[in-house]
Amino acid sequence: MRRTLIIILLSTSFGFTLNEIWHRSMNEGPTKKVTGIGGIFFKCKDPKALRQWYETHLGLNTNQYGAVFEFYHGGDSTQKGFLQWSPFKETTTYFGPSNKDLMINYRVADLEYLLAEFKKNGVQVLDSIEVFEYGKFLHIMDLEGNKIELWEPNDEEYEKMGLSMGLKTTF
Repeated sequence: MRRTLIIILLSTSFGFTLNEIWHRSMNEGPTKKVTGIGGIFFKCKDPKALRQWYETHLGLNTNQYGAVFEFYHGGDSTQKGFLQWSPFKETTTYFGPSNKDLMINYRVADLEYLLAEFKKNGVQVLDSIEVFEYGKFLHIMDLEGNKIELWEPNDEEYEKMGLSMGLKTTF
């Protein structure tokens, strides 16, 4: 009974789900590793022209980075989330060491936990966790040489940043 009360207090005070706390207390880690798509990045010949084409023909609200799609979380329909769509110049080195033309950014719940799991399981980790106001990032490679960007988002700060830059989202 006391353990249940402590778990409930922790979950309401720090925003953890009961399921995550239970699994962490059992040394199993979070049950959900990827929580959604955080972004789609791809190479193209002329990012500016392509952004303009998507704005004109498909109605995306584009900016110098691409477009941001706004959504509401399924588990909590009052909480906003964001997905970044970005065309990159075909000569970018940002996707390296992968030689692929596409990179997917996945939203994750606990990047530190995942990093520890990757190290234990021999996943190729390309860098260390980078922390920004709008979230934490880490890059890994999958078994076919695709670079993957992992993002533990801070959606409130991401939204504030976009608003301060005068950027609009696409719904």
